[in-house]
Amino acid sequence: MADPPLITASAAELRAALPQGGALIGLDLGTQTIGTAFCDAGWRFASPGKTLKRGKFGADKQALAALVAGRGVKGVVIGLPLNMDGSEGPRSQSSRAYARNVAAALNLPVLLWDERWSTTSAESALIAQDMSRARRAERIDAAAAAVILQAAIDAMAGGLG
Repeated sequence: MADPPLITASAAELRAALPQGGALIGLDLGTQTIGTAFCDAGWRFASPGKTLKRGKFGADKQALAALVAGRGVKGVVIGLPLNMDGSEGPRSQSSRAYARNVAAALNLPVLLWDERWSTTSAESALIAQDMSRARRAERIDAAAAAVILQAAIDAMAGGLG
């Protein structure tokens, strides 16, 4: 029986699990949507992807599997919503449970990454692009996923975490 996929909060551990690199998908989990982002195989830059409607995990799994297969994804980065003091609450536990489901369903390693400032950073960037409030609302989850993924790949490329 194969070992279960890695689930870690360490960028160094994910980097070690993917010695050849490879495209990654970033996920910003909301209660109603999932923002997605992708990075190149060399872990240089992250770009926002689609925002998926969140439903039962079976439907989420199908949508994520299609995105993963279409981009040749080798690993997953999921935003971990920590409290401002770094402690974990119910939303963190929910994200950890989702990570276990994703790792098992997609058979890919998962990195849980601190997302405390991702939405704020994403919104600031969208405002700087002079995007309307309505358009920002459509794009914020995918933009936040890109912020999460970029921070993770920066740490992986720089040997941090």
